[in-house]
Amino acid sequence: MQTGIKICGLSTPETVDAAVAAGATHVGFVHFEKSPRHVSVEQAAALRARVPREVKSVLLTVNMDAVSHIRALDAVKPDIAQAHGNERAEYLGLLRKNAPVEVWKACGIKNAQSLEDVKRYHGALDLILYDAAPGVLPGGNGLALDWDLLAGYQHPVPWGLAGGLTPDNVGDAIRTTRPPLVDVSSGVESAPGVKDVDLIRAFCEAVRAA
Repeated sequence: MQTGIKICGLSTPETVDAAVAAGATHVGFVHFEKSPRHVSVEQAAALRARVPREVKSVLLTVNMDAVSHIRALDAVKPDIAQAHGNERAEYLGLLRKNAPVEVWKACGIKNAQSLEDVKRYHGALDLILYDAAPGVLPGGNGLALDWDLLAGYQHPVPWGLAGGLTPDNVGDAIRTTRPPLVDVSSGVESAPGVKDVDLIRAFCEAVRAA
């Protein structure tokens, strides 16, 4: 089965179009003011409108209150709500039950115990996204997790791999962990928050080659 490709942190029409043309299966928009990839709700809605039906759109938020979160989802109308903070499983379970979207959670993994800790989200989500442990920001730091932690791991829920992926290393990551989906943000940028069309294309080609 072909590995899914999520290009996250897109903020311009040109890079959305480039990700779609390169074969991304998912495109992500970051609504978090501290991130260099932040877009307003209005900007995210306009970008989401460019995404063809066969490509899934993702709205990434961090520790939003419930009212603001629902308003953002109603305005942007993504296919997927991705939580990237300290959101509780109970909250995400309620969101999954009541909002017309899939719910994903990014979880920082630094050791085997981290994998055990993630189990508290089982049943509350549609997908766990394994990321590097948080740095200055919850994500998008370009840090890679130890792929060997996931090699041979029996995943009880759907999952994806993020954290420090680039066109140069994603092939090795796929061969080591066999992820159903890979997620890249800073690895296809020429500067923080500035997506590079050529790197987006190279990343997608590297995934297909692996």
